[in-house]
Amino acid sequence: MPELTGKRALVTGGGSGIGREIALLFAGEGARVVIAGRRQAPLAETAAAVPAGTIQCVTADVTREEDRIRLVASAVEILSGLDILVNSAGILESGSIQSTDLNAWDRTMDINVRSLFALTRLAAPHLTAARGNIINLSSVAGPRPYPGLLAYCVSKAAVDQLTRCLSLELAPHGVRVNALNPGVVVTNLHRTGGMSETDYAAFLERGKSTHPIGRVGTPADVAALALFLVSEKAGWITGGTFSVDGGRALASAR
Repeated sequence: MPELTGKRALVTGGGSGIGREIALLFAGEGARVVIAGRRQAPLAETAAAVPAGTIQCVTADVTREEDRIRLVASAVEILSGLDILVNSAGILESGSIQSTDLNAWDRTMDINVRSLFALTRLAAPHLTAARGNIINLSSVAGPRPYPGLLAYCVSKAAVDQLTRCLSLELAPHGVRVNALNPGVVVTNLHRTGGMSETDYAAFLERGKSTHPIGRVGTPADVAALALFLVSEKAGWITGGTFSVDGGRALASAR
């Protein structure tokens, strides 16, 4: 029997990258899934990759309170409850203490931390009723710093600590909370962060040496761990921040 038969999942950032792959994998394992994002077209492309009705779409900007309220309410109505919340939406902005202005800092914290907290707060009663799961997308940049990624590193460190705090608060209610800390994964994250195609290609090539296992990751690498963590096999695991990074966190920054 598929791992997630009968489960109901909400995945933010479900139109691309890791969020998309998690949504597709969960749907393939028997879950009914609602995906959210700011643009309808990528969401529709994700939904079209599985049998009709398996994945449904809600267009929403997770930084807007009215959108967050509508998103959670819509997901609960569509799915008749909620077992799994995957907080995958996020951004990456490069910058040092000198080059990161307050607008960039606030934007990073708003999308990567504040919206995650607010969505989780809205979803918590429904997850408690189902004794469900939360997966937060963090980064290898959460537990360790990297030069030129000041706001991003701080935001992902906050996600890791929020994960631990939530796991303590929600464990008595039967809700497990874990975070994934990927290394470099081939998605649009760095491109939308301002990296040119030429620089991105060089960055991925260099990733063969900065990741001890000899390659950068794929969204499927990360989705596989997400599936395990929300399954019954991981029923005694909560509060973890799990490296899925080809050994990147073990290597010296370079």
